[in-house]
Amino acid sequence: MEIGIVVHGPHIVDTGMAARLIEMLGEHGNCKAVMAGTIGKTAVLDAHMEDIIDITKYMKPSECIEDFFRTKDVVFLLNHGKSIENGYSFANIVVSKLANKNSKQLIQIERPSSPDGEIIPWNERSIDLAEDIAEALEIPLSRVPDLVNPINIEEHGHRIIRKVYGVHSGEKILVNGIIVAYSRSEDIQIITEDGFITDIIGAEIKDHGLEKLHAYEKKTAIDITKAWIKSGPLRSNDFSLREGILSCPTIDPNSRIRVVIIDHEAERTFEIIEGAQLALTIGDDTTEIAADILYRLNIPIIGITDGDRDGFSHKTHVYPGSMIFKVRAGYDDVVGRMIKERIFMGKTAASFISEDDILNKVHNIIKEFTEDIRYY
Repeated sequence: MEIGIVVHGPHIVDTGMAARLIEMLGEHGNCKAVMAGTIGKTAVLDAHMEDIIDITKYMKPSECIEDFFRTKDVVFLLNHGKSIENGYSFANIVVSKLANKNSKQLIQIERPSSPDGEIIPWNERSIDLAEDIAEALEIPLSRVPDLVNPINIEEHGHRIIRKVYGVHSGEKILVNGIIVAYSRSEDIQIITEDGFITDIIGAEIKDHGLEKLHAYEKKTAIDITKAWIKSGPLRSNDFSLREGILSCPTIDPNSRIRVVIIDHEAERTFEIIEGAQLALTIGDDTTEIAADILYRLNIPIIGITDGDRDGFSHKTHVYPGSMIFKVRAGYDDVVGRMIKERIFMGKTAASFISEDDILNKVHNIIKEFTEDIRYY
């Protein structure tokens, strides 16, 4: 049997269950596993599993499943949501995006290390194998779930309402990696009109987050039906940091270095950083998340922050040689745009003579706005 395994999120890896499940499923056939999710990739690296779980793909869980449907006999989705209800909701969104969920056997293994864990067959043809897996793991088997459409489109497509499942009161709500609201209930609905968020029912909106999301004066619309939406912490603190994943990058003093900008796109850090020796990060939370990821790749950052930090509950590490500038409140994005336009000529990557070269250029532009500099 050819088996595809889509691993989602860091918790299933941090608990050790991803390793155990992949080994167990290997007894049923030839397995190939892939991680969907940026923070999950850092968990794979910390667990020394990059040779077992592919972290080179930049695909959503539904895209990973579709890819496996072409070559595999069965696909397993491994996940550990905040609750069993959250796990169902997550998978419902993933499965609803598939062209045909009945193409192959599709089985979800949800919260396997918790008392409320379940084995969930997502079509009738998966039931027999799901029963075997449930028996082997001593985890209850669920029925085949009904799909619930989380997106309601009204007024000929101009007004879209997207329900956000699995949110707990008090959690941060992120859209495309940017915090846009704080939940005040578990019934959250995001409303857009012509691509712009006009209301988030059940939550307190963070206006500055919406400004960032819609690119300030550029007024960039988004497709809420395809947006990446998450609530709650990105990762728990229950993991051991892996040191020295890559050898320290050797920079030839006679060679130019490639620097990339990570501007409120921390969830794309692995993809953006390819071929670069340094990253310039814009925004407090972006700097925090990207720095933590790049620490494992031995890549320093130049961070631009303004103290508007929402904070995440996983430990953050910053690679030695990094510098983080704190500018006047509300000016991190302003300064970021200045750097991009004047130093990077409007692009998201450029080459420089040396690290000192880019640092001097950045400092000259933002020195009048700078309140503090932290060296690592």
